[in-house]
This record gives sequence, structure tokens and C-alpha cells, in this order.
Amino acid sequence: MVQETTGKIRMIRERMKAAQSRQNSYHDKRRRAYEFQVDDHVFLRVTPVTGVGRALKSRKLTPRFIGPYQISERISEEAYRISLLPSLANLHDVRDNLTIEAAPVQIEEREVKQLRGKEIALVKVLWGGPAGESWTWEREDQMRESYPFLFPSCNFRG
Repeated sequence: MVQETTGKIRMIRERMKAAQSRQNSYHDKRRRAYEFQVDDHVFLRVTPVTGVGRALKSRKLTPRFIGPYQISERISEEAYRISLLPSLANLHDVRDNLTIEAAPVQIEEREVKQLRGKEIALVKVLWGGPAGESWTWEREDQMRESYPFLFPSCNFRG
């Protein structure tokens, strides 16, 4: 029985590896390597995740791409420095790993939600980072575990 189970697990792993390889080849066929030169003009993708959407005033009707902006410097194969408008000056600069790091600043409010008969404690977190400030509702237990310094006396505003 153990050998039979081990054989099935081996077969499943092989099939998963083959499926992954097949999907990877589909992706590689569609992917085009873009390369830009200094003084080329490019459009900047606007998403809430990258922080560009938060920098713009209108959030509901924000376009997917803004620009064109001129490339002023090539940092690496995948990173470029572009000349932005002063209104977008609060965007993050180019980093080696191309990620935006936001850190929680403080807890604004606390709320308990009823979901399927369970009570879930939520906290409204003020996040700060290179893209500016933003607020999100997060689970209190996860925030206490990850950022215990935010809960010294549990006094919340609101």
C-alpha cells in the first residue's frame, strides 16, 4: 500500500512538472522582451499596488496608463528612470528589487465584524511609504502578530 501511494505521488509530481513546463512555454511564446533607450517615450502603468494610482487625484476614473514620459536613464535591463511631472514627485524611486515597502504608522480605529456567525476584529491601519499614506482594514490578530509595537495600550481613536 505504501509503495502504491509512493508511486502515485511520483506520477502526480511528474505530471505537475510536465504541466508547469507546458504553461511556461506558452508564456514564453507570448512574452516580448522590451528594450528602451534614453530619450525614448513610454507610458506608465497605473495601479493601486504600485502606488501610482494613489498619487493621482481621481481614483474612480483613473486611466490604466499615463504619459508619455521620457526615459532619462537606464538603470538595469528591466529598470529605467523616467522624467515625471511635479505632481507625481511622491512616487518611489528605482530600487534594486523593484518593490515598494510600506510600513504601518499607527492604528486609527477598531471594529468587530460578524461573518457567518464568527466575530472578526479588524483595525484600520495608517500605512506610510514612498508612495504616500493610505489606510486599510486588516485583521487585528495578524497585525498584532506582525507589528506588536502598534498595540502598546490598545487605545483607539474613533
